[in-house]
Amino acid sequence: MSAPLRAPPWTLTAEGVTVTVRATPRGGRDAIDGIVELGDGRRALKARVSVAAEDGKANAALAKLLAKATGLAPSRVELLAGATGRTKSFRLIGNGQEIAARLASIASAAD
Repeated sequence: MSAPLRAPPWTLTAEGVTVTVRATPRGGRDAIDGIVELGDGRRALKARVSVAAEDGKANAALAKLLAKATGLAPSRVELLAGATGRTKSFRLIGNGQEIAARLASIASAAD
C-alpha cells in the first residue's frame, strides 16, 4: 500500500501562494531542506539561513531565499506571521500555480 498523500505546506491564494516555513537561523548556509511535520501535525518548508535571528536579519534572509528559489523578485515575498518565532508564514505574490510547482520541485529535491 502506498502512503496517503499529505497536504503541502503551502496554499494557493488570489495573490499567489502562502507558505509555512520552519526556520533555522545560524544554520551554516542558506538552503531549503525539504518538508518537515510540526508537532501540531501541520507541515512546513524546512529552511536554514546563515545569519543570526537578530533585528529581523533571519527573516530578511528567509524572504530572499524564498524569492531566489521561486524566481520571484524579493519585493514579491512578504512575511505574514511569525516574526519572532521559528515557524513563519510568508506570502509569495505571483502566479500561484507556477510558484507551487517550483516549491514542490525544490522540496522533493531536498528530501
